[in-house]
Amino acid sequence: MSQLTVIHIAEQAVWVVLFVAGPLMLVALLTGLIVSIFQATTSIQEQTLAFAPKIIAVLVAIVFFGPWMISKMSEYFTDILSNLTRYIG
Repeated sequence: MSQLTVIHIAEQAVWVVLFVAGPLMLVALLTGLIVSIFQATTSIQEQTLAFAPKIIAVLVAIVFFGPWMISKMSEYFTDILSNLTRYIG
């Protein structure tokens, strides 16, 4: 296995991680921003108020994006396994 092959596999892995984690991170970011704006306008400084909505929003996003995330990860894993002999040899 050459260095270029290893770099290509690592690059694919990073892209898959970004694509899979991206929607969840975006949902958490937007939820945190909305809650922070709400806290700033109402002068409420409760820590759990910022934490609980993010957890709930990410769980809802996992339910919504879950099948797509699993298909992307399965696609990458299948690609790695199907080309395993090419990578080794």
